[in-house]
Amino acid sequence: MDSAISDATIPEAASTYTAEPLRPRQALRSTADNGLKIVIVGGFGVGKTTMVRSVSEIRPLNTEETMTKAGEAVDDVAGVAGKNATTVAFDFGRITLDARNVLYLFGAPGQERFWFLWDRLFSGTLGAVVLVDTRRLADSWYAIDRLEHHGTPFVVACNDFGGPAHTPEQIRAALDLPDGIPLVFCDARSRESSKHVLISLVQHLQTAAASGPPSQTPESTP
Repeated sequence: MDSAISDATIPEAASTYTAEPLRPRQALRSTADNGLKIVIVGGFGVGKTTMVRSVSEIRPLNTEETMTKAGEAVDDVAGVAGKNATTVAFDFGRITLDARNVLYLFGAPGQERFWFLWDRLFSGTLGAVVLVDTRRLADSWYAIDRLEHHGTPFVVACNDFGGPAHTPEQIRAALDLPDGIPLVFCDARSRESSKHVLISLVQHLQTAAASGPPSQTPESTP
């Protein structure tokens, strides 16, 4: 983890995502032999696809399909009225950390009907980012619950949608978030901002690894 994400390890690119850029082919180095997996999860329309796009060094794999009127009867589109496409499997991106270590990013679908995919995406995951829209905090509860169920370390990143400002204390209270879970603010369209989120996750993983597994208290006998 010492060679994890930093300004030096991630090549510079445009700071803001406006349209999916045509990126030069960047082959995976032949020396790369250690793949690290991170999942970006959260509610419907919180910006998971945008974050993967903004920070990936390759043109990301997207499984977006056009939203239809029929889908409105199934998916809760409240608060995402301007959204016209949605992820139906997962997003995938890649970041080369050094000659041997490669970070693989997976963006999970947000609709409830695709939640059955999440447990498989969490398999082998080093850590996760829970991306939230502070206008719809309740949409993040399931993601946090599943990560806690799997024992997967995570950070919470509040994506900027220009809504009413909330203090970190208010957000922690609404999400019932322990003090040990990092809470950061970001703009998923910005590469620098998304990179900061990933750095926060890596630092959290390093802290968790240094502290070791939680101590077990022996059960008292009757």
